[in-house]
Amino acid sequence: MSTAHRRPVRTTLVLALAAFAALALAVAVSGCSSSSDAVKSAVDDSSATTEEAQTSSARTLDQIKESGTINIGVFTDKAPFGYVDDSGTYQGYDVEFANRLASDLGVSVNFVATDAANRVPYLESNKVDIILANFTVTDERAEKVDFAKPYMKVSLGIVSPDSSPITDVSQLSGKTLIVTKGTTAETYFEANYPDINLQKYDQYADSYNALMDGRGDAFSTDNTEVLAWAKSNPGYTVGVDSLGDTDTIAPAVHKGNTTVLDYVNDEIVKLGDEDFFHQDYAKTLEPVYGDEVDPDQIVVEGGQL
Repeated sequence: MSTAHRRPVRTTLVLALAAFAALALAVAVSGCSSSSDAVKSAVDDSSATTEEAQTSSARTLDQIKESGTINIGVFTDKAPFGYVDDSGTYQGYDVEFANRLASDLGVSVNFVATDAANRVPYLESNKVDIILANFTVTDERAEKVDFAKPYMKVSLGIVSPDSSPITDVSQLSGKTLIVTKGTTAETYFEANYPDINLQKYDQYADSYNALMDGRGDAFSTDNTEVLAWAKSNPGYTVGVDSLGDTDTIAPAVHKGNTTVLDYVNDEIVKLGDEDFFHQDYAKTLEPVYGDEVDPDQIVVEGGQL
């Protein structure tokens, strides 16, 4: 066969091979895309399943009874409400309530150490059955957890050194205010005082250490807490003892966990009949506050304000 006749054949062959390669590539890409979509779909399904499992795995009251133990999240560094003493024992106003809840249910209590920012996540992930960690009720939090009836009232306070006391929030303009992450103090000052520089810490102990080290001009958290801390730490004063709205503090449970919520609510009402929370105050808070604080300004009995 002459050269003139061989060229068209080669050209046709090359074109056919190119077309086949293009078709194979298209199929491969399509297959990869389908495979990728399938993997993505499987991941999405897995995530949804995990989320659904977390949502549905909050323990009911009967399951808690059967296990013999209730998991309650409390603070370890917020005396006199929730803290661990020198012997490693949990103590405080919230802890006394937690012990009573467990006792009346007929189970032992497993205390789970938490900090302010972890309270909601610990409930959402079912790490705890109840949070009793000076938990202020807010609309935002109530979208994620269910609050029981209140057992305490609270507003914000500001503590500062005696050498340069903050007696009005306007004095903090352009200055540094220490707050703890996940607290109402953080959200309140972010929303209302953008001219105040906020220095944030994960733990209450770290916040107080920052104040004592002079890293900030003042520290703000619940007035009940700063009043107690200032009493135990000479050289500091609560120059602002009531700021913002008066809020309530209440236990919280996993969203939708009605059996545990109903139990806690019934307990709060029952305990109110015996003035339990005033007795709790006398045991845990009065030794700190002395005669300077009226218990009725803090204590809520029977869930009724």
